[in-house]
Order: sequence, then C-alpha cells, then structure tokens
Amino acid sequence: CAQTLSEDACCSSMFLVALSFAYFAKALSGSYMKSTITQLERRFDIPSYLIGVIDGSFEIGNLLVIAFVSYFGAKLHRPKVIAVGCVLMSIGTFIIALPHFIIGRYEFETSVRGVENSTLNPSPCPVGSPADLTQDGQMSEVPAKSCESESNLSMWIYVLLGNVLRGIGETPVQPLGISYIDDFATEENAALYVGCVQTISVVGPVFGYLLGSLCAKIYVDIGFVKMETITITPADARWVGAWWLGYLIAGVITLLSAIPFWFLPRSLPTSEPQGSEKCTPEQTNFIKDPPLLNHKYSADKHTTFTAMAKDFIPTLRILLGHPVYLIYLCVTIIQLNSLIGMVTYKPKYIEQHFRQSASKANFLMVVTACNANCFCSATEWDPVCGENGITYVSPCLAGCSSSAGSGKNTIFSNCSCVGAAGNFTASTGQCPHKDDCDRMFPYFLALSVITSFIISLGGTPGYMLLIRCIKPQLKSLALGFHALATRTLAGIPAPIYFGAIIDTTCLRWGKKRCGGTGACRIYNTAAYRIAYLGLTLSLRTISFIICIPGFVLLSRQLKKEERNAIHGVLANGSTELEALRREEFVISNCDQLQQTSDNTTDRETRL
Repeated sequence: CAQTLSEDACCSSMFLVALSFAYFAKALSGSYMKSTITQLERRFDIPSYLIGVIDGSFEIGNLLVIAFVSYFGAKLHRPKVIAVGCVLMSIGTFIIALPHFIIGRYEFETSVRGVENSTLNPSPCPVGSPADLTQDGQMSEVPAKSCESESNLSMWIYVLLGNVLRGIGETPVQPLGISYIDDFATEENAALYVGCVQTISVVGPVFGYLLGSLCAKIYVDIGFVKMETITITPADARWVGAWWLGYLIAGVITLLSAIPFWFLPRSLPTSEPQGSEKCTPEQTNFIKDPPLLNHKYSADKHTTFTAMAKDFIPTLRILLGHPVYLIYLCVTIIQLNSLIGMVTYKPKYIEQHFRQSASKANFLMVVTACNANCFCSATEWDPVCGENGITYVSPCLAGCSSSAGSGKNTIFSNCSCVGAAGNFTASTGQCPHKDDCDRMFPYFLALSVITSFIISLGGTPGYMLLIRCIKPQLKSLALGFHALATRTLAGIPAPIYFGAIIDTTCLRWGKKRCGGTGACRIYNTAAYRIAYLGLTLSLRTISFIICIPGFVLLSRQLKKEERNAIHGVLANGSTELEALRREEFVISNCDQLQQTSDNTTDRETRL
C-alpha cells in the first residue's frame, strides 16, 4: 500500500511538471508569433489586418475541435490526449517556418537599381519627361522576370495553415490538464497547483519575446547571401529578421513537452482524509462523505460514445443556464478582446512609437522645387539621412544626382534638397531621432510590467471560480466552452479589427516586387497611439461595468449555498440524533426485557 501511494504521488508530481512544461512551450511559441508580426508583414508584403487574420487562425483551430475535445476528452485517457495535442502543435510550428525554405530570397525595394548590360551605378535622380510617369506617379518599369513564374498562391497561406494546426493541438492542454489536476488533488492543493502552472506559463512569453528579439537582429537570408551587399540595418523599415529560426526552436521545445504525457496513467485515486480507516464500523455508519470531495468527478466511469453524444446538448444547456458562469464568460470575452489586441500589436507599437520620431515634420515625403528636375516615384521607399538631420523617403526626393560606395557605406552626393548650395551629401537609412523617446521607454516598460502583474492576479481565482461554480461533471465542458467562446468572440476578431484600425494610421505604404500595395513603411504615431490605447481602454471599461451584476449574483449564490449547507447539517444532525435515540430505546427495551426475564427465572427458582 505504501508503494502504491508513493507511485501515485510520483505520477501527480510528474503530471504537474509535464503540464507546466507544456504551458511553457505553448506560451513561448504563441508569444514568438506575436513578436514576428512585423517581420511577417515585411516578408510577405501584407497589411496589418491580414496579419490579424493569420494570428486569429490559431483560435480558428481551437474553434474547430475544442468543444468536442473538452467533452469527450474528459472521458478518455486525458494525458495521452494532451500528448497528441503537443505533437500537433509542434508540427504546426514547423509548417509555419516552411515558406522560408521554398520561397525565393528576400528582395527589398531600393532606388539604386542595376541597369541591364551596364556596370555603372545609375543616377538616383532619373531624368525624363512627364510621359515616362505612370498614373500612380511611378517611373514605368518592366516587371521582374521572376514574377512570371511566381505561384498565384501566396506563401503566407502556409503560415496560416500552420497556425491553425497549432490551435488544434493546443486545444486539450488547458481544459483537460486543469480538470485532471482538480480531480486528483485535494481542495487546498488544487489552487496551488493551478497557480504553479499559471506561473510557469508566464515565463514562456519572456523567453518567446527574447527569442524574437534575437532572431530579429539576424538577417532573414543569413548564410545564403553576402552580408556586405545588404544596404539596410535592423532599424530600417525594410529589414526582415530570421523569423523562421525561432519557429524551428519553438517546434522542437513543443515536441519535447509531449514525451512525459505518454507515460502517465489514465487517472489517479482521489485524495481522501487520513484516519478514516481507523474508525470502527459503528463510527463509519455516522461518517458522511467529506465536503472536499463534492467537486471531484471520477474519470473511470466508462460509457458508450452514443450515450455521450446524446447527453451533449442537454448538458450544454444546463451549463449556459448558470447565471454566474454566463456573466463570467461575457466579462472574460470583452477583457480578452482588449488583451489580445493589445498584446498582438504591442511590438509594432513599441517600434513605431519609441524607435522613430513622434513628429513627422522631419520626414520629407513629397516633391519640393529642389528636386523638380528629377522624376521621382511617388511610392518608392529607400530612406536616406541628409546632413541637415532630415530623413528623405528616397535619394531622388533628396535631389541627389550621384552615389559612391556600396552596401551600407553608400554615400549620395550633390543632394540639392539637403543644402542650399546643392553640394551636401546623404547616407543610407533614417536619421536617428532627437526627442526624448529613449528616456520615456523605461517608464513605459515599468508601467507595462505593473499592469501585467495586476492583470495576472485574477488568473488563478478566475479558474477556481469557473470550476467551483458548476457541477463537478461539467468542469471539463465548462473550461472547454469558455475557451471556445473566448477564442471565437475574442481571439479571432480582435487581431483583425485592431489591425484594420491601425492600417488607417499608415502614412506610407510599400510596394510589392511584382506590383501592388505591400506592407506599411511608416505610421502616424500620434494617431496610432490614440487608436491603439483608446480601443484597449474602452474595452476594459465595458468589462468592469459588466462585473457589477456578476458580483451581486455571486454573493447571492454564496449566501444561498451557506443556508443550504446549514440546513443540511441540521437535517443530518437531527437524523443522526433520532437514530441514536432509537438505538438507545432498543437497548433500553432489551435491558428491561432481560431484567424481567432474570426476575422471572429467580422467582421460579425460589418457588
């Protein structure tokens, strides 16, 4: 018996560690996805709202199977179902990185292009006539030959499909894992175990964003191109980091997290109060089931698939009829809209707001009299920094007539717009900002950490409220439907409409190599800040208002449960007292009969 108890404790600890690692892995890969949205935008030349669709595809994968996994998975071998989910997450992560190995090398737009059959550097200031310009203000160009063989199917489809598979694989981890812990842990330890899992999961995004930062500093085609020929730096709006490398690392970590679950048992014995085996049979008759096991649900009850399917709709109706659960669901949906939208575009917000000047007066994007002789493209993006501290969208708009050097060391000279004399120079890249953004950034980070800490305080109490306010057999379904609703109404739409609103603040769109609008190169940071923070604050305020009736209903439910518990104790006490009285009465009658019998025997003996 002691050996069995030791094995059960070992299995419980192993499951807790395995689930924590699985939470860490899925949080790492999810946060890395958030950190690469800018890289994906630039690599595939897509707008922010389309990045929102890709990010929301993870929730679409959850939506497809989460209700069924949560309901039927609770009646199956839960650890092995979680293991299968981790393997699917790993495969999906590898698929996301696949386009890098089947797509061509990254080519960014630049005004300094090679001329066919010539080894001379072309002038940054092309000379021609207005007839040479197209309707959209671009110099007429011959499309690249590689465009003819380019597939009609965009490569970002693979990223979307991989993220959908990640969502499918993540489905069983939360509902089945949390319900498994709650079923086979004591009431006082269940909250502690859930808190440990949530704490470990918080560490995942730290490493995810750190990995994203490291990969973003590495050029996307590292090892395939000569870095001396790259004319841009990580600070440039056209730079694309090695986004694919982080997905390979995250995929391996997720695959490793699946291994322990294959060796865990289907279920563990529920914890029972110690000392009950020492009770006498008479004491056992009066000992009722302890209240701490009222929320437990045995996973060993086997039933047919048909019976489970018939019971699904009535069970779901009972769950949604619970007012506290319904209000908690509405509150979390609105709060997650705010949270998911904020987290998805936070890296972009930091980049746009703190790495570039808040004032766009220092950014020249239009034609002035100094470059009137140059027929510049209105959509070209190849920023240069003039000696006067002003950033020009292209050397052409700076009025530069010649260039020297190569790569990052290219110097443009005779720039008529940089100085009055017309003999000033300009270098590649944007000018460093001169405002106080660097001083404000640490305060922004500190405020973000404090806010995240406050938000995380409600994680474990929210889970405990969710699984305690409903019947024990509904726990897995409640967790699963909660995840289903939040992903459908928050995880999918939030990145899309946040991205669409952010796209309205774009000042300059890039162009694709084969024509068409690409990713945004620069935003109006003031409008970006108002749209991004204003929408987040509005959603949070609405959720706080809805919390008020939830607290009222919860307090009423708690008072009702307390009254029912008191009445139950009194009823049980009266029943037990009546039983004791009957037993005493029977014993008393037996004693009287025995005494009468003894007296009769004595009288007969005397006679």
